[in-house]
Amino acid sequence: MINYISNIAMPLIIFIIIFKGINEKKKTFDLFLKGAKEGAEIVIKIFPTLIGLFFAIGMLKNSGTINVIINILNPFLAHFQVPSEILPLAILRPISGSGSIAIATEIMKTFGVDSQIGLIASVIMGSTETTIYTIAVYSSSVKIKNTRFVLWAALSADIVGMITSVVICRILS
Repeated sequence: MINYISNIAMPLIIFIIIFKGINEKKKTFDLFLKGAKEGAEIVIKIFPTLIGLFFAIGMLKNSGTINVIINILNPFLAHFQVPSEILPLAILRPISGSGSIAIATEIMKTFGVDSQIGLIASVIMGSTETTIYTIAVYSSSVKIKNTRFVLWAALSADIVGMITSVVICRILS
């Protein structure tokens, strides 16, 4: 039943939108084209931000900076019994969605999906966001320059999500 619903969901939504447009006597295709044009303009506006962000992510991964940060944080986090294997995920998750998915996948392959480390990685992936990427894209699309307080609040929420993930997974396993 769920498979059937998921297969018809998008065509049904498209049909409902077209039917509503016809029912309200609106030019649905013209409105679609206008929205597509606005979407393309937004992509052009945020493209330089995305290029800079992808470049910074590549530099961070290839320079070994993540390993240096892990080596600095590991003694402190070991005191709280935080597995060092999830540190690369915790560091990269706020920056890169695809990078964090790759790390989480590697954790699952290495330790298994039912291991405590695998569970922690899964909960981190579900309870945190690619904060820096999201703020960069949204703020550049509406030309907001000062994101200082938003960044700190969002990163604090990510840290709380990561700490809570470790605590909850330790309690439940």
